[in-house]
Amino acid sequence: MPTLRFTKRAIEALPHPKHGQALYRDEMLRGLGVRVGSRSKVYFAEGQVHNQTRRVTIGRADVLSVDAARKRALTVLSEMAAGVDPNAEKRRILQESITVGQAFDRFFETRSSLTTSTRDRYQRTCKLYLRDWQQTTLTSITRQMVLKRHRRIGKANGKVTANNVMRHLRSVYNVTAASHDEFPPNPVTILTQARAWYPEVRRRGAVSALELPQWWKAVMEEPEYSRDFLLLALFTGMRRNEIASLRWEYIDLETHSLHIPKTKNGDPLDLPLSKTLVRLLKNRHKVTNGSDWVFPSTGRTGHLVETKKFTARVSERSGVTFTMHDLRRTFITIAESLDIPHYALKRLLNHRLSGDVTAGYIVGDTERLRRPVEAVEKHILELIAQ
Repeated sequence: MPTLRFTKRAIEALPHPKHGQALYRDEMLRGLGVRVGSRSKVYFAEGQVHNQTRRVTIGRADVLSVDAARKRALTVLSEMAAGVDPNAEKRRILQESITVGQAFDRFFETRSSLTTSTRDRYQRTCKLYLRDWQQTTLTSITRQMVLKRHRRIGKANGKVTANNVMRHLRSVYNVTAASHDEFPPNPVTILTQARAWYPEVRRRGAVSALELPQWWKAVMEEPEYSRDFLLLALFTGMRRNEIASLRWEYIDLETHSLHIPKTKNGDPLDLPLSKTLVRLLKNRHKVTNGSDWVFPSTGRTGHLVETKKFTARVSERSGVTFTMHDLRRTFITIAESLDIPHYALKRLLNHRLSGDVTAGYIVGDTERLRRPVEAVEKHILELIAQ
């Protein structure tokens, strides 16, 4: 590294390299240097902290005078001599200044592959349930704060919601901590250590074979958009968000098939379409007036989002209480009753076969699912005719 006496004129005369950087040391103050890049010149201080070299940026040479750079360098070098790592201190100050709101924003930046629905749930957590924490620094969230907030949300909004909020906070905290050294332990772990997570009972609701005829009759009295939405859910077992965000480019009415590039688990979904659904979708294509969406809406997303109003209407009219996910369970219950092979059932629901060595040898083919789909359609139509 070349050495020269730093003066304003000497610094200005240093040539900019075409590639990379050139480093120069000051003759008067050992440890002061200047880094010359293709467009900039920046002062730095370099010293030893616990036998490890540390280099700290002082400031731009076109802003700081040489004397000012020497004074700043002396301060930094004195701290290093006392065993203080200025870079570590900067990182500590930076990580301690990250707010909960900023942590969620950075989480979205690093997890750009999140589905829209998952992103919306995380945003809801931050903006609704942790709203008063958004300006609070992440490292100041204590275990007791987590316990109290978890209990509060559980009482006011339900146990499942409380658990989900804390799972979201835990994930955001872990992602933030991964990019910073010496981050405090995740405070959400207190819920595991104190066994404070609320127990969650998995819903097992479905429209039974006996209920299906009256449910079907009530659905047929719905407007075309809600009628078609519910029938698509019943005949495919697709998730509500997958149906709501269905685009025409995902549907091939010539080959009677459907392809969604990315679903909740990050995998694509490929399904054959039954004859009932092909007729339904051809009619929908005529009434959507060139929209990109199968179920268009005038809302922010451009497609249908909320289904609670029409599911409530059908429930009241039919006397069959159900949710959209109950229709997914109804579909797979009917499919399983027809002795459809296990791997076909998993593919129909787009469930991953991770951990199954045998599944890794099976080559997926959409056409192999056509007979199971047609069998489910046939059985549903037989049930509603009873």
